[in-house]
Amino acid sequence: MKTFSLLRSAAWMLVICSSLQVRADTTYADDSTHQEKYVLVIHGGAGTILKKNMTAQKEAAYKAGLEEALKTGYKALQAGKSSLDAVEATIRVLEDNPLFNAGKGAVFTHDGRNEMDAAIMNGKTLEAGSVAGVSTIRNPIAAARAVMEKSEHVMMAGRGAEQFAKEAGLEIVDPAYFRTEERWEGLQKALKADSLKSRLDHSYQPAGKLGVENIDNKFGTVGAVALDKAGNLAAGTSTGGMTNKKYGRIGDAPIIGAGTYANNNTVAVSCTGWGEFFIRSVVAYDLSALMAYKGLTVQEAGKAVIEKVGTLGGNGGLIALDKNGHAALPFNTEGMYRGMVTAEGKITIEIYK
Repeated sequence: MKTFSLLRSAAWMLVICSSLQVRADTTYADDSTHQEKYVLVIHGGAGTILKKNMTAQKEAAYKAGLEEALKTGYKALQAGKSSLDAVEATIRVLEDNPLFNAGKGAVFTHDGRNEMDAAIMNGKTLEAGSVAGVSTIRNPIAAARAVMEKSEHVMMAGRGAEQFAKEAGLEIVDPAYFRTEERWEGLQKALKADSLKSRLDHSYQPAGKLGVENIDNKFGTVGAVALDKAGNLAAGTSTGGMTNKKYGRIGDAPIIGAGTYANNNTVAVSCTGWGEFFIRSVVAYDLSALMAYKGLTVQEAGKAVIEKVGTLGGNGGLIALDKNGHAALPFNTEGMYRGMVTAEGKITIEIYK
C-alpha cells in the first residue's frame, strides 16, 4: 500500500509539473507596461502575422494606415471633441482602408457576401449601440452610433439595421463597394480547403467543440479606445467577421461586454480574435470587472482575460485604456496590428510580437 501511495503521489506530481510547463510555454505579449498617459489606442487585427511573410511595401502600407487613423482620432481629441467622436472618426478611417477586415475590404462569407458588424460604447453613460450582419452601410461604426443615439435599442441586425441606417441619413452603398480581390481569393482558398478535407476524410469534423474552424490566419477586426479631455472613455469595434463564415454567424465585436465595453470608472476595451471564445469569456466586461472588484491594473486584467481565452482554446488580443490613460495591448497570437498616441502626440505603432 505504501509503495502504491508513493507511486500515486509521483504520478500527481508529474501531472502538476506538466501543467505548469504548458502554462509557462503559453504565448503572450503586452508591450505597454510603462505608465505614459495615452489618449487613443487602436488595433487592426491579430493573428499569424510574421515579419518573414510581410513585404516591406505592405508593412509600410499597414503602418501608414494605422498612423492615419491615430492622427485622425488625435486631431479630434485635441480639438476638444468627445471620446465617442474620436473613436468613430478613427474607425471610419480603418473601415475605408481595404487592408483591414472592416468596411471596404471585409472578408467574404461562405455564400460570397460581405457581412459586417460594429459596436460603440459611451463610458460616461454606459449607453451602447451595435449593428450585425449588414451589407450596405458604408461605415458600420456610424450605424452603431446611430443605434445608440437615435433609437431606444442597443443592437440591430440585417435588413432592419440597414433600413434604420438609411432613415438616419447614413451613406448606403451597393454591396459591391466592399469587394476586394484579395478577400475574394481568400474565400476561394477556404472553399477549396473545405472541399479537399471532405474528399480526404469523409468522417472529418470541424475543429473544436464549437463546430467551426478558423482557417483564416489573421483576424482583421479594427477597434479604438479613447480618453477625452473631459475624462470620458469610449470604445468601438468593427469587423467583417471570419472568412467562409456560414449561417449568419455573428462574432464578439457587436456584443457589448464580449468584444466591446467602456466604463468611466474602469476601462475602455476593444477585442480582436476568434469571437466565439471572446463571447464565452465575456472578455471586455470581465477585464473591467477584474479592475473594479479585484483592484487589478489594466495590464494585469488584460493579461488575465487573454490567458482565459487561450485556456479555452481561442486566440486573439485586445486593446484597453483605463480612466488614467494607462494602456494594455495583450495578445496570444504571433502579431497584432496596433498603435497608440500619448496626450503629447507621440505615436507608437507595432505589428509583431
